[in-house]
Amino acid sequence: MQRITSKENEFVKHVKKLKDKKYRDINKEYVIEGIKLVAEAIQEKAPIKQIILCDDCEKNATIPKDLMYEIAKQECVYVTEKIFKYLSEVQTPQGILAIIEKNGQDIEIDYTQDIIVALDDLQDPGNLGTILRTVDSIGLTQILVSKGTADVYNAKVVRSTMGAIFRVKIIECEDLKQTLKEIKKHKFKIVVSSLQTENTIYDINYNKKVIVIGNEANGVELEIQELADEKIKIPMIGKTESLNASVATGIILYEYVRQKRELF
Repeated sequence: MQRITSKENEFVKHVKKLKDKKYRDINKEYVIEGIKLVAEAIQEKAPIKQIILCDDCEKNATIPKDLMYEIAKQECVYVTEKIFKYLSEVQTPQGILAIIEKNGQDIEIDYTQDIIVALDDLQDPGNLGTILRTVDSIGLTQILVSKGTADVYNAKVVRSTMGAIFRVKIIECEDLKQTLKEIKKHKFKIVVSSLQTENTIYDINYNKKVIVIGNEANGVELEIQELADEKIKIPMIGKTESLNASVATGIILYEYVRQKRELF
C-alpha cells in the first residue's frame, strides 16, 4: 500500500495541477471527489486511474464497507489527512478522490437518437452541470459543446452533474458551426431559441432535431442562428422576459419528453 506524507511528492503535485484546465487537457484526466461520485464512477465503469484515500477514512468509517470492497479492486493511494485537505476542493472533505481518464477527442456523434443537445459558448459551470443532469434524465447519452463553452471537467461542473458525467458522452467541437453543418447531412434540423419568432416550444416536432443552447448573455451566435431550420421561444405570461439557461433547457427538453410519451 502506497502512503504519501509530503506535499513535495510528484504524485501529489500532479493531482494538485489537475485543477488547471490546460493541465487536464494535456494529461486527459480530471479529478472527482466525494463518496457518491466515486461510487457512481465505479458503478458506471468509468476509466478510473487511481483512487486517493485519506488514511484515516477507514478508521473513521466514513466510507461504507461495501464501497471499500469495490475501491480495493482499484489502484489506491493513501495520503495523510493534511495532504488530503491540501488536495480537496470542498470545505468538509469525505476522504476520497479519484482521477478519471477523459473522453477521447475522436468520439463519433450518435445519429440514432431523436434529439441532440449542443451548447454554444455556455459559460456558467452551474448551468453546464445542471444541463448535463437534465440531458441524462431524459435518456440522452451525448452532448455537443463548443470550444468556448466552460470546461466540462471543472470541479464545480463535475460535482453538479451528480454522476451524469459518467453516462453522457462529452463531444467537444473545435468548430461548432461546422459540426452542425455535418449533422444536417444526416437529416437532422437545427433548432435555436430566439425572441425573433412567433413559434413556441410547443409548435415543433422533436424528432431528428439539434437543440442549440446559447451563451447566457448573448444567446446563440448569429452565424449559427442563420444555419437554423427552426426558431422557437418559451411563452411567458408573467413580467420576466428571460430564463436561466439551464431552466430554459429543461423546459424545452421536457416538451420533447411530453411528445414522446404521447406516442405510447
